[in-house]
Amino acid sequence: MRILVTGGAGYVGSVTVERLLDAGHDVVVVDDLSTGHRASVAGEAAYVDLHYGDARAMTRLFVEQRIDAVLHCGAKSIVPESVADPALYYRENVVGGIALLDAMVAAGVRRLVLSSTAAVYGLPDIVPIPEDAPLRPINPYGATKAALEGAIRWYGAAYGVRSIRLRYFNVAGASERNGEAHDPESHLVPLVLAAVEGGRPVTVFGEDYPTPDGTCIRDYIHVLDLADAHLAALEATAPEDPRTGPPEGSEPVALNLGTSDGYSVRAVLAAAERVTGVAVPQRVGPRRAGDPPVLIADARLAAAVLGWRATRTDLDAIVGSAWEWRRRHPDGYRI
Repeated sequence: MRILVTGGAGYVGSVTVERLLDAGHDVVVVDDLSTGHRASVAGEAAYVDLHYGDARAMTRLFVEQRIDAVLHCGAKSIVPESVADPALYYRENVVGGIALLDAMVAAGVRRLVLSSTAAVYGLPDIVPIPEDAPLRPINPYGATKAALEGAIRWYGAAYGVRSIRLRYFNVAGASERNGEAHDPESHLVPLVLAAVEGGRPVTVFGEDYPTPDGTCIRDYIHVLDLADAHLAALEATAPEDPRTGPPEGSEPVALNLGTSDGYSVRAVLAAAERVTGVAVPQRVGPRRAGDPPVLIADARLAAAVLGWRATRTDLDAIVGSAWEWRRRHPDGYRI
């Protein structure tokens, strides 16, 4: 396949680009580097400095590069930022996403895998969360992802776009080449490791939840497992593949990606201390509004549809891979 990856210079996108290249596919990365890093893009991939929401330019690119399929990782994804500036998130994630879909249709590209999120579920009634749980997002980030998922469904019915929507839980870890380097950072594992390196103490938001140690429990998926799932999902969008329906009227498939297990905030802190040999500076703060006690994926459908299961599930190994990447790249992607 010749695959276009939006956001391919970001954390998840860059690791997936590595995996796609290893599998023998040709890759074109589209990224405007608003949050990504040019140095993260593997040399074998073509790189285009472009925003995926530029429909006219994207249509030309699809035709010129003879693209077969799209992995859409490009999006705004910081929850507090989405609450402070919902207009930005609707412009980027919904309006930009629709522009990308329009460019695909105009260029005759009909295969899509969407990087979505467990945030579409909001506060779930059932844990582990199945894919047929109600979509009740509680922040603009989750709402914009749910809105784009809905648009993709109708683009499938009207224009024959064959798609799979992948709802990630908490992505962590690193490959040998690429890891997390966000500014600002909002994910627990890199925040904990930054604290170990002398950064500000980690805040534990609430220790009175109805969990064994009082802190929130989350499902952590290794970024390399996520990359494997992206590859499997892209293959499942092939025109002859029954998993994504007939050429016309195809129904998009939604799949959770997680380990179907969870670790508390305290467990992540303990893992970091074991891996680094350093006590993690920390403080306890009040609960954050809208934080559920437990978020764990029911990932059985991904196993049934894609034959995919998370295999890198040891918490120390996940944290350890992130730590090793930081030790090899003390300045991140800055040269």
